[in-house]
Parts: sequence; C-alpha cells; structure tokens
Amino acid sequence: MFKEAGIRVSIFVDPNPEMVANAAECGCDRVELYTEAYAKGYRENREKAIEPYFKAAQEAVRCGLGLNAGHDLNLENLRYFAQTIPALLEVSIGHALVCDALYMGLENTIQAYRRQLK
Repeated sequence: MFKEAGIRVSIFVDPNPEMVANAAECGCDRVELYTEAYAKGYRENREKAIEPYFKAAQEAVRCGLGLNAGHDLNLENLRYFAQTIPALLEVSIGHALVCDALYMGLENTIQAYRRQLK
C-alpha cells in the first residue's frame, strides 16, 4: 500500500541482525537502528558499544535495505558512528540538536552536526 503510493517505508529496530533480516522480509525499504545503547556505552568503550550496530548494518546491506539511525546521537558520539557504520544514509537527531541550539543558535548547531557527518 505505501510503496504503491511512492512512500518509503522504514522500520525502527534494535541493532540485531535477526531483526534487520525480519524487517527485510516485511518488505520495508529501510531500517532505522535504535542507537540509545550505543550512546550509553560510547564513553566507556566506543568500540564495544558500536559492535552490534556494525553487525546490524552489515545485515542491512546484505538484505538490500537502506540504513538510518537515531536516538541519543549528539555532537560527541555522531562522528564515530557515521564513520564506522557502513552504508549509513540518514541520522535522526532531535533532542540533542534542540538542546545545543539553545546555546549555539540553530544555524550554528546545524552546521556543527553537518561537520560531524563529513
């Protein structure tokens, strides 16, 4: 129904390759990896924190799915995530961006986040 109307379908999933494969079986176009666990573990051990996301991203590529990510990404942890995860197409950043904009201004904040993604 959505695809027939030209609407891209994305399913929000935990960083679990099995969940990614199941999403592909549902016929979606993309998955969005829920990044809260990555954000929580980033300061302690970023390599360990990103490992399940890397595996889930590999599964998304294997299944032919587009890959998005979101939740708790911020100026501190975004660059490493974007540089480490293969085939990342989009990130959803809400709360952190709004909070940063209160101090830095919206235009400066958006530019700061864009720099993290280069």
